Amino acid sequence: MEDCKPPVFTFGIIADIQYADIDDGLNFKQTRKRYYRNSLRLLQKANEGWNEEKVKPSFILQLGDIIDGFNKKYDASQRALDTVVRVFDHSPAVHHVWGNHEFYNFTRGALLSSVLNSSTNQQSVSDADEFYAYHFSPTHNFRFVVLDAYDMSIIGREQSSEKYEQSLKLLKDHNTNEDLNHPPVFSGLEQRFVKFNGGFSEDQLKWLDGVLSKADEAEEKVTVASHLPVHPDSTDPICLSWNYNEVLSILQSHKSVVCFMAGHDHDGGYHRDCSGIHHLTLEGVIETPPESNAYGTVHVYEDRMVLKGNGRMLDRVLEYPGNL
Repeated sequence: MEDCKPPVFTFGIIADIQYADIDDGLNFKQTRKRYYRNSLRLLQKANEGWNEEKVKPSFILQLGDIIDGFNKKYDASQRALDTVVRVFDHSPAVHHVWGNHEFYNFTRGALLSSVLNSSTNQQSVSDADEFYAYHFSPTHNFRFVVLDAYDMSIIGREQSSEKYEQSLKLLKDHNTNEDLNHPPVFSGLEQRFVKFNGGFSEDQLKWLDGVLSKADEAEEKVTVASHLPVHPDSTDPICLSWNYNEVLSILQSHKSVVCFMAGHDHDGGYHRDCSGIHHLTLEGVIETPPESNAYGTVHVYEDRMVLKGNGRMLDRVLEYPGNL
């Protein structure tokens, strides 16, 4: 059924493009096909789709892993990034989330000075050496918060840093495998303690709590974005943030939060939690066959958001808490 009123605004969403100019390959477990070159073509088709829409998106939310880690092996990281970013040249503003593949290709310092630092000219909220996080308001009463899911990590931190040491200790307390990319168990939430995941520092969590408190006071509706999901029922456990429970506790304590969007799990996922918050994990472009696609447009209304998916991304109606 078509909506009678136009949306307040719309925005595009896409996740895990992981472009590389190499032949198709397999995932980490050697069980799923990855279409490295085709991901660029699917991004081009997504961009064409957004530009053809009756209501043009106000911005695009790119949920991380924009290029694949294999680019580093072939000394092609910057070339691959330039190739992908050119596709966005005729798009509205793009807000980039950082995932594990960003850190396979670039140092944190390089990312902060690159086109992938979307906080430039936005309301920047963190010490550049600490974590990448910021928030912005596309229009009155709505706010978006971008989080750094690899703030605590051993792939996004210098080995000499305190956060690297803390992260390594946390991992080894839960995972005794020689290869820390192999999960410590075959099932259950402990699987999340792997090298390709990460977590949120106490400083970032305090910052998030403060941003959401102000949003509560302003009666705003907030969507939070991260590369890693933070609800166990919205993803495969192996893709979950290390300290997902701490983030969940903060989100659920604020009436302003309506949705949490993430990537990382290429199958996607969805769950509405006990506080009415929608946890939406977006399907990954990299494992999408050439004849399909995986992108969407979110139509934002005063009482709900409506996701119009393309290809294997499903349509969804996301009613705000209190509007059921």
